[in-house]
Amino acid sequence: MSLKRAAAITGIAEMAPRASAEGLSTMSIWADVSRGAILDAGLEPSDIDGLLVAPPIVDMVAMWPSHLGEYLDIHPRYANIVDLGGASAAGMIWRAASAIQSGLCRAVLCVSGEASDVSTFYAPRAKRPTQQLPLREFEAPYGPMGANSGYAQIAMRHMHEFGTTGRQLAKVAVDQRTNAGANPDALYRDPLTIDDVLSSPLIVDPLHLYEIVRPCTGGAAFVVVSADLAGSSAQTPAWLLGAGEATRGVMLAQVDSITTSPVAQSAPLAFEMAGVTPAEIDLVSVYDCYTITVVVTLEDAGFCEKGRGGPFVEEHDLTFRGDLPLNTHGGQLSFGQPGLAGGMSHVTEAVRQLQGRAGERQVPDCELAFVNGNGGIMSEQSSLVLGV
Repeated sequence: MSLKRAAAITGIAEMAPRASAEGLSTMSIWADVSRGAILDAGLEPSDIDGLLVAPPIVDMVAMWPSHLGEYLDIHPRYANIVDLGGASAAGMIWRAASAIQSGLCRAVLCVSGEASDVSTFYAPRAKRPTQQLPLREFEAPYGPMGANSGYAQIAMRHMHEFGTTGRQLAKVAVDQRTNAGANPDALYRDPLTIDDVLSSPLIVDPLHLYEIVRPCTGGAAFVVVSADLAGSSAQTPAWLLGAGEATRGVMLAQVDSITTSPVAQSAPLAFEMAGVTPAEIDLVSVYDCYTITVVVTLEDAGFCEKGRGGPFVEEHDLTFRGDLPLNTHGGQLSFGQPGLAGGMSHVTEAVRQLQGRAGERQVPDCELAFVNGNGGIMSEQSSLVLGV
């Protein structure tokens, strides 16, 4: 499909280069040029629903789009980092056009820039200045323990708002361990009971050791091809039928509700594009860094009503033999989380199931899969519907 006239650049802004940062931060520079480009295009910040960022060289920070989106108070439906060195800006243009053509968004803000000078650019990384991010100024000094404490807050609040119980959360880990037992590649395969989960060490109340993902070594890859190449493939093609993205800021203290995630925006977009409903899905393959992540995702994706996630996982069999097969490879909780490849394992397992190559854990007649990727503390969400 050609991108010819799929999109156009309508606004620009640029800061005049200077020899030193002179007190400026990369984030403040991005904010100034973003405002200028949006105004130059005759738009409002609320019109921006796509965000592409070229990361600075000096300070390596994860999830730049969420940090910038939070800073600008915009919440994109499509966001990404484009890291192609000096080719990043040119690469942003066609990526933005592709996203617009596919219907993921209508207006993409593309941002680059850096607060740097010769002395900091060539300094050892340990001596380079850190960026002034809202997270570092307004949340980190008050003692959050990273992801563990953030997801524990979500779990505790979910229990308070909806009556979710520890046993309901633990069942997610137990069913996924059953799936891992049928996966020879899974890292953790020993049988697990709800009592085992609840008697494991309490790491951050109310989450126990077996409800929290543990890092490991591993990797994954997949290949996406054109329709003509798919037709001649040796494997059954797993077609992308629908996609949706949504982001919010990284600070839980700044969101309206920590028990509702951007999945509530990304999943409906994916289902609408695919022309299917959650009730038609044969396999659910969703990010599971914590048990509460699965419960919130199921609710916000529309598999059950908001607040009913606890009873829902309690009432349904989430194993590969069950009525709602979920994370049939064992999920990150039992298969393992080798960095970002942990999230990729949900894609590879969905493809494996759709191609009928899952062996003992194969879901019968698997034709539609819902896949969801999660970044940060329920901050960045990417939802997919794959099918054969």
